[in-house]
Amino acid sequence: MNKKELKEFLDTKVEQYNHPRFIESDPIQVPHQFSKKEDIEISGFLTATIAWGNRKSIINNANRMMALLDQAPYDFIKNHSESDLEKLGGFVHRTFNGLDFIQFVKSLKHIYNNHGGLETVFSSGVDNNNLQLAIHRFKSIFFEIEHLERTKKHVSDPLKNSAAKRINMYLRWMARQDNNGVDFGIWNSISPALLSCPLDVHSGNIARKLKLLKRKQNDGKALLELDTALRKLDSNDPVKYDFALFGLGVFEGF
Repeated sequence: MNKKELKEFLDTKVEQYNHPRFIESDPIQVPHQFSKKEDIEISGFLTATIAWGNRKSIINNANRMMALLDQAPYDFIKNHSESDLEKLGGFVHRTFNGLDFIQFVKSLKHIYNNHGGLETVFSSGVDNNNLQLAIHRFKSIFFEIEHLERTKKHVSDPLKNSAAKRINMYLRWMARQDNNGVDFGIWNSISPALLSCPLDVHSGNIARKLKLLKRKQNDGKALLELDTALRKLDSNDPVKYDFALFGLGVFEGF
């Protein structure tokens, strides 16, 4: 395929998968249960954090997280007492356990009480139109309070050559306006043009088959290569192609 044919093919796939029915089988359904901005962004962040492995298991465990937060994540984050945290201790999703969950709740409280909330932290960290640098700065703020060393592995750092798949997916959810009711687009302070593709096994394999990506590892360098290719197809909304790459990989076995 030449560039024009490739763009037409991928644009068709975006139209096919960037559709409300996509929500039914995707972890994004969890923050879609809420209407308040802070509830959406907190539930989305926690859901994205555990978004690796079996999708059904991710959705089930993210819903369990919301139940443990009394279906009111923002209120729980802001107003919990130490005794309220005890019930979170039994939570487990793969290597993310109750101790990590408790740490995340404490760090989120710190961010809302002292840094203006999640959107403010991410948007204020953007430097020279580099959202990956903002993720690095977010991590440093998230763990500037007393924390468990083991929990740091659950927040990726692009400056350590991580593709930061889950955080980039989360940022797509929050900042991308898709007009189809899938992505929320509730963060107006971050331009969708700055978003990066959530690079994982599926999107990486399809990107290589379509010659959008040469690098073999799914790391930070591969993410930069893929982003550069996708921005040539649509400079204003490059991450919309995540729907095409993911859909081709997961639903079509392309």
